[in-house]
Parts: sequence; structure tokens; C-alpha cells
Amino acid sequence: MRVEIIGKNYKASEKLVGIVEKKIGRLDKYFDEDSVCTVYLKQESKFCKTEVTILYKGNMIRAEVTGENFYDSIDEVLPKIENQIYRHKTKLESKLKKDAFLEKRLYLQEADVPLGKLVKTKTFVLEPMTTEEAIDQLDLLGHTFYIFQDAETGEVRVVYLRDSGDVGLIIPKKAR
Repeated sequence: MRVEIIGKNYKASEKLVGIVEKKIGRLDKYFDEDSVCTVYLKQESKFCKTEVTILYKGNMIRAEVTGENFYDSIDEVLPKIENQIYRHKTKLESKLKKDAFLEKRLYLQEADVPLGKLVKTKTFVLEPMTTEEAIDQLDLLGHTFYIFQDAETGEVRVVYLRDSGDVGLIIPKKAR
């Protein structure tokens, strides 16, 4: 797996680059050589944000951690990546390296993998509104996302609260 390290508002030392490459390299047991792992090291005021994105065979796994330094955050983000791999093990097995799951786990024990289960189903009417109105609803409800019907196009849209406090807009696109 190829590892790319990109700094934003931060220049990584050779020592940090070596540590990141070594620790990310341990994930080679799951991915073929044509996979690409991009590690973003972002300095945001007094916090360090580490994002790891792995692209493999048309798929992507991503995790991020914010901490006080990059050395600790790389140690926190790798279990998240491995957790995602194991959580979706049956879907990914054919796309990952052959025998990737035969050896023991690198970062977590099998019992550490939380099993998601459906605990609640909600049904509601999508109200036609503008994006600005949807943002107001998001703020009023105190939720992290809000689904609505775009008043102009009639399409379903989602506004969501980003970690930075900004609001994002998701515009679903139909599969080909």
C-alpha cells in the first residue's frame, strides 16, 4: 500500500513521517500494493487533526481523530480504521488481500467490535423548503443532520453539522 502524508498548516518532521509510515504499514496485511492511504495532518489552532483515508479497488475507508499531538492521534485513528474493516468484514473480504483475516487483529480484540443494530425507525413527511430554512430547522432542533425536500427541485437533501461547526449540504446522486 502506498502512503501519502499531507500537512495542512503543519510540516511533519522526518521522525513523525517515519512513525506514521511504519504504523500505517502494518495495515498492509489487509490491502494490495495498488491501494493508496492518504494521511492528512491538520493543525487547527491548538488541536491536531489526523485524517486517514484508504482507497482500494473503488472503495474507501476513512477515519479521523482530533487530539493534542499527532503522535497520539495516529495511535487513536488506526483502531478506528481496523474497526471499520472488521465491522464490514463480510462485504470487504473479496476486495481485501487474500487471507487478511486469518491472523490476529492488529489493534482491537474481537469483542471490542461494536455490533450495530437497528433500535428505532422514524417515519416523517419531507417538507419542501429552501436550504436556509433547513439550516434554521437543524439549529432549532439541535440535531447533527436534517433531511428535507428542496422547494425548487423537489429532490431530497440533507444538511449536516460538521465538526468545525460549519454546515454541509448533501445532494444525493442516483447510481448509474
